Amino acid sequence: MHPLPTTLALLLATTAAAAAPTTYVIDPGHTFPSFEADHMGISVWRGKMNRSSGKVVFDKTTGTGTVEISTELTSIDFGHDALNAWARGKDFFDVKKHPRAVFRGTLQAPVNGVPTQLVGELTLRGVTKPLTLAIHALKCIPHPMLKRDYCGADASGRFQRDDFGLAAGKDYGFRMDVELRIQVEALAER
Repeated sequence: MHPLPTTLALLLATTAAAAAPTTYVIDPGHTFPSFEADHMGISVWRGKMNRSSGKVVFDKTTGTGTVEISTELTSIDFGHDALNAWARGKDFFDVKKHPRAVFRGTLQAPVNGVPTQLVGELTLRGVTKPLTLAIHALKCIPHPMLKRDYCGADASGRFQRDDFGLAAGKDYGFRMDVELRIQVEALAER
């Protein structure tokens, strides 16, 4: 038997294994979706969500994959306790009925193996609408302490909050557009 076919088969098997997508678990201590929204046309209120979870499946070879991030709406943080309590209540998020916001999407439009878009759907207050996020940065490194692949990204997009039944303030002239920004870090599963 000639060794070339065996060597070639091993090389192809190694290449195929290296090209397999990797599953990453969202690091909740380093993932904080944030937002900006109009306040009566005179200022911009900013806030973030303090608890998120999810998974990313990423194929570094093709620059494609899937993302699912679930955010606990009870963790909303405007830096204003009364506004946080109101936002959790029945007049806005109604967290007793709708405790989470969920984004599911696919990594698309890679440039040099790095996706530039996250195309998917946002589910908020029981309503699901399409949402595309621009990926501004995505980088993976070996985690220095855990010795596993660790990836981070920054993405942003816009949506109309009244499309999700969140029209509070509209009658007073509040603009309904919301700027969403997601900074995320995720650790490869073992």
